[in-house]
Amino acid sequence: MTDEDYMKRALSLARRGMGKTSPNPMVGALIVKDDRVLGEGYYRYFGGRHAEVNALEKSGKNVNRATLYVTLEPCCHYGQTPPCTEAIIASGIGNVVIGMLDPDKRVSGRSVEILREQGIECTVGILEEECRALNEAYIKHRSTGLPFVTVKFAQTLDGRIASSTGHSRWISSPSSRKLGHKLRTRHDAVLVGIGTVAKDNPQLTVRLVADRSPLRIILDSSLRIAPDALVLTEQEKAKTLIAATPDAPRDRSATLEKMGIEVLMVPQDARGDVDLRQLLKLLGERNVSSILVEGGAETITSFLRLGLVDRLVVFTAPRIMGRGLEAVGELDIKEVTGALKLTFEKVYRCAEDVVIEARIG
Repeated sequence: MTDEDYMKRALSLARRGMGKTSPNPMVGALIVKDDRVLGEGYYRYFGGRHAEVNALEKSGKNVNRATLYVTLEPCCHYGQTPPCTEAIIASGIGNVVIGMLDPDKRVSGRSVEILREQGIECTVGILEEECRALNEAYIKHRSTGLPFVTVKFAQTLDGRIASSTGHSRWISSPSSRKLGHKLRTRHDAVLVGIGTVAKDNPQLTVRLVADRSPLRIILDSSLRIAPDALVLTEQEKAKTLIAATPDAPRDRSATLEKMGIEVLMVPQDARGDVDLRQLLKLLGERNVSSILVEGGAETITSFLRLGLVDRLVVFTAPRIMGRGLEAVGELDIKEVTGALKLTFEKVYRCAEDVVIEARIG
């Protein structure tokens, strides 16, 4: 087998930690000697032992001069666990094959230097593109301090997310809704505007698949949210954070905080609404590395207008609505050449719906 073959296996192991390791990355590792895999491991959950350590434990003691394959550069600093470089050096590993360097400034090539100084051969960049794609949210957060933003919505073939009366349940199929819940599990937070809460009264928890629920974020500049809104319930299952502006009534903020709801005061933008750029900065500082924006149209439009979206996931149902609510509103684009350019990365069927995963640019 080739280095690429072993790295593919390491990537497959890393994906098992999806939705459980943030704000740390997903990492997979395996140890090979004489073309035989001695042990495998992956980073299972935030705060747990790292993939390299798990692989070493599974490999036993006969790893002298073996090769370690790992999707991300091993750590070389003390955090919740000791540096992986120390464990690698102590084990007698002779070679380390790395998918990509860690963008974390505490690592970023230093681990490779440390290992090479100890006589351990290091190869970097095997399936690097695939390794980077796996941890795109982690990379953006570590590189910019900002969360990776995905916008998700379901629409009819003619681009409507609701009828002219505002009715929207359900445009997409049960299978697509289940996939939407799976998307929630892969993000640190799910975000909607107060308009969506007032109109649809969503729970924003994960129910259609067995997994954890992300943080629920509500954009509510003036704290209009009703005290009996479903997003304010089940705090033991999913915390709720309401982003408001300093002009919001203090008594409403106090009432929500007594209910156990966190109210985050965010500077206003030019229109008096929550400044989304500032909100993302504050969330990034809290180690929220990925956000799934689910609506409504005004919120989706604002994120797109400000250039804050990294990825789109659009479910298109085989229906035609005619007059109705559009997913994206005014973007102040005057000519076709100025339209936001998308790169379609995946196009596939989910039951009768068509799903498009796209990048901006």
